[in-house]
Amino acid sequence: MEDGDLVDGTRDKAPATFVFGDGSLLPNFEKLLLGLKEGERRSFVLTPEKAFGKHNQENVHAIPRTQFVDNMELEEGLLIGFQDASGEELPGLVKTINEQFVLIDFNHPLAGKTIIFDAEIIKLEALDAEMLVNWIEQRLNVAKTQ
Repeated sequence: MEDGDLVDGTRDKAPATFVFGDGSLLPNFEKLLLGLKEGERRSFVLTPEKAFGKHNQENVHAIPRTQFVDNMELEEGLLIGFQDASGEELPGLVKTINEQFVLIDFNHPLAGKTIIFDAEIIKLEALDAEMLVNWIEQRLNVAKTQ
């Protein structure tokens, strides 16, 4: 982040892997990686509009406390999974709590923030037919479990 906080990283873990166009990276970040070669390391700055979007106040909702189970321990900063109208999981962050309402922010936690990505290309690999089939099968298996 701009203030130096690290949100996520793989420097102390196995490198992240992805297939260009698979949707696992922000499209604007993926575009920045195009043309990089093995061994190259770069830093990229993405404004909110090119990263997770601007913070949208319309995505912040006051939900009556009666909508939460009595024994649920609510606290500011708690991330709660909700279901949207189509049954998809929608994470919401507890912003404030009072006796009547719980203020929930459904924006992405990084919405409104400028993101700094440090990337190092360790290895580039072209997909052959077998790798592509394996990648598709993995994606299908992940989708089945969700």
